[in-house]
Amino acid sequence: MIHSTIQSTGRYLPDHFVHNDDLSQFPPASKHLISQKTGVFCRRQADEKECTSDLAYRAAEDCLSKVNFSPARLDGIIVSTSSPDRMQPATATRVQHLLGATEAFAFDINSVCSGSTYGIALADGLIKAGQCRNVLFVAAEVYSKILNKQDFSTYPYFGDGAGAILFQRSQAAGGVLHSCLKTDGSGADTICVPAGGSMMPFDRIKHPALAYFKMKGRAVFEFAVRRGAEIIRQLLDDTHTSASRIGSFICHQANVNIILKIAETLNIPTERFYINLFRYGNTASASVPIALDEALEKQVVSKGDLAVTAAFGGGLSWGANLIKI
Repeated sequence: MIHSTIQSTGRYLPDHFVHNDDLSQFPPASKHLISQKTGVFCRRQADEKECTSDLAYRAAEDCLSKVNFSPARLDGIIVSTSSPDRMQPATATRVQHLLGATEAFAFDINSVCSGSTYGIALADGLIKAGQCRNVLFVAAEVYSKILNKQDFSTYPYFGDGAGAILFQRSQAAGGVLHSCLKTDGSGADTICVPAGGSMMPFDRIKHPALAYFKMKGRAVFEFAVRRGAEIIRQLLDDTHTSASRIGSFICHQANVNIILKIAETLNIPTERFYINLFRYGNTASASVPIALDEALEKQVVSKGDLAVTAAFGGGLSWGANLIKI
């Protein structure tokens, strides 16, 4: 059998730290609500000259350099982002150029915060179908440039960053064992950037705020808890895997209270869920690969362990992957 094993992971976080106390545009009395409601104490932000492909390239470099893997050996590059460099071309094309991966095809996917689980499933499918031997998956986001700095309902909770995973064809058992992906398009307006596409071109914008990212906070929280727990349960049921066998559950780092509620719903101890959002905020689709790279670095999960990755986001979309590290 053909398996898609993880050969390496990497990450990149911009150098600029923004702590809650640095958010001077909001009343001092409101700042404690940021950490209280979401668990975010700090986030990283790209500088004026950094765009999404720059972050993606840095994470990719980190990932490939750990195993001395030449970009020329890559067959494909998948970039997940909901904050692309431009509407077109694909952000992945610049990543391919920066890496010098001249033999690799490159394209973007956009499933907002669920992009990590979709990208992992897609890379796995390309390898198992015999199309590729080596696929680089990168999730990169620069939300600081698509947020309204005065909007307390979004701006304090997001951060910029990128994570990368190198998948390689192998005869040895392991890698991505199973994926579950779901979408409910009836909730497309729950998490979105209203303007800028063909539905509402920029020259038809009646209010500037429509060009910024928006979400319905309470609806998102309820959706994430319900669907996050459901998809993890389905993944375990589909593969006849006991939760006790999982080394770590690596969920989308949107809100610590969402993760705690998912753990409670599934009756799984919270310490089995890897959490790093207090340092980085919500990095959208990049949060899972960033957390996976950290978990491996800290040996929270090790070679041979089972891990579950799960995410939920715009679309509405949600997904999960069972991976043998």
